[in-house]
Amino acid sequence: MPLIEFTNKGLYCRPGDFYIDPWMPVNKAVITHAHSDHARSGSQSYLCHHYTKPILQLRLGDHPYHTVEWNEPVFMNGVKITLHPAGHIVGSSQVRVEYNGEVWVVSGDYKCEDDGLSGAFEMVRCHVFITESTFGLPIYKWKPQQEIYKDIQDWVLENKEQGKVSVLAAYSLGKAQRLLSCLDQTGLPIFLHGAVYNVHTTLVNAGWQLPAVQRVQADMPNKNFKGSVVIAPGNADSTPWMKRFAPYAVGVCSGWMQVRGNTRRRNADAGFALSDHADWNGLLQTVKDTGASKVFVTHGFQAAFSRYLNENGIEAAEVKTEYGNEEEETI
Repeated sequence: MPLIEFTNKGLYCRPGDFYIDPWMPVNKAVITHAHSDHARSGSQSYLCHHYTKPILQLRLGDHPYHTVEWNEPVFMNGVKITLHPAGHIVGSSQVRVEYNGEVWVVSGDYKCEDDGLSGAFEMVRCHVFITESTFGLPIYKWKPQQEIYKDIQDWVLENKEQGKVSVLAAYSLGKAQRLLSCLDQTGLPIFLHGAVYNVHTTLVNAGWQLPAVQRVQADMPNKNFKGSVVIAPGNADSTPWMKRFAPYAVGVCSGWMQVRGNTRRRNADAGFALSDHADWNGLLQTVKDTGASKVFVTHGFQAAFSRYLNENGIEAAEVKTEYGNEEEETI
């Protein structure tokens, strides 16, 4: 019997009787991070990193949350659980599960480059590694973060010169917070969509030091936004909410912008391949560095990535999960 099973409720550790990132209500849930495809309401108890708890409270409401520091052991029926930095978003963790000398690691979502906010990814050795493959194709190779930040800053300042408001589309949890340090260096006022602002205030109240921002209010006149930058979820684009910023330019911040043509298909003025996930090289290097003899690929380009691993001497298999469909809010 494998230490972790793939069930219709999620990743289940039978000896410890707990689930990791279940997509249906369970008794005991261990959560890698607070994105909606990995953290869902209804379970009886939740174990997560203490950075993740305030965001889960915002998104899921009140539940019994048990929090730990990275590498602080918790035992469930003799199974040892520790959390380790995944570098994906604030509080994101890999889950290391050890029982009878066997070690499995569930990565959740992860990013190999330290973005200065989410925590530096920690390599964890294991026998079996469960990995994402969101960008598991060779075309996805990221430029260093600072180069992308420079591109964004240049674009924002050029828009200001042209009398346009810069609207950056980014996930309200993760990408939006990363953009703040980039945009703060421009000296321009920063406004946030309500969904982004809710996450922002939650993190600030939890003790995070983030640049000064303003929330976009319904009664704000157009002149308030002149020469400013606005961060909003991607699904706010092409809605009446956007009209208050005219004239404006839209820049999409997403790893999908690596593919030529995606910016045009999004009807955006610019695209920046800023991702919270590992690129092709990062995925490959991580798999190799874990030393795992078996790899399971959960979401993304599962078939292509697992096939490549098998062709290169690493036993791999793809599994079906409900990860990879993080939803955004427009509140």
